[in-house]
Amino acid sequence: MKLRHVLATALAVGVLSAAASAAPGHAPGEGHSHAGETAYGKPGDPKKPARIVQIVMREQDGKMLFLPGTLKIRKGEQVRFQLRNNGEIDHEFVVATLDENLKHMKEMEKNPDMEHDDPNARRVKPKKTAEIVWQFTKAGTFDFSCLIPGHRQAGMFGTIIVE
Repeated sequence: MKLRHVLATALAVGVLSAAASAAPGHAPGEGHSHAGETAYGKPGDPKKPARIVQIVMREQDGKMLFLPGTLKIRKGEQVRFQLRNNGEIDHEFVVATLDENLKHMKEMEKNPDMEHDDPNARRVKPKKTAEIVWQFTKAGTFDFSCLIPGHRQAGMFGTIIVE
């Protein structure tokens, strides 16, 4: 009986460890860190002025879209993304490098109900709104995507150009 309990505990710890390591970008120092700077910037300060950028999420003619699909931002600029899901299903908005979003998309395929509690990501229910405040501290080309399985493949991604 005790051996069964030890094995069950070991199995539970192994499953939890595997689940934690299967969520890339959620470890400190990686792309979706909860604080600090990333390759694509850092969480903004909601108390400071920010440029407002409205992003609409929707489905149309079998495609899933962000409007607008391309953004130009100045290096150092703080942006308040006002997200509106005009669609019929959940969508999310994740800002990162293209490589990080593609890796995270693969993990989302394995864990489709993964919820994000990161300053660079929000899941938005149909007909609801959300907000992200982000400061783009480095020049470059970055990605925003809906990483819910199948959504990016249906066209739900965009480009941020920081100059």
